[in-house]
Amino acid sequence: MAHATLNRRALITGRVLSTERVISPPGCEIASIVVQARPERLDELEAEITAMPGCEIHGRDARGKLIVVTEAPDAGSLGTLLNTIQSLPNVYSAALVFHAIETA
Repeated sequence: MAHATLNRRALITGRVLSTERVISPPGCEIASIVVQARPERLDELEAEITAMPGCEIHGRDARGKLIVVTEAPDAGSLGTLLNTIQSLPNVYSAALVFHAIETA
């Protein structure tokens, strides 16, 4: 790709971007996810979530809530993890409530 002139229109339409110029931020993505699930299935759901790489349970409510703290290498992996948790059996919802980029 030839170097595009840097102007507002080229920037907005993405013509100044290429895969060669994308730089990943150092560090990793950290997030907190609130999971609402069937209360009678919390034990097995907790085991499934903690078996996933980078996931820990930091809170639990007898009414079916779990607080999951996770670490992922990038935003795409974090999104995949959130979708995976949402699609687990007995999960009603999983919501991202905190997200930050931890720098090296």
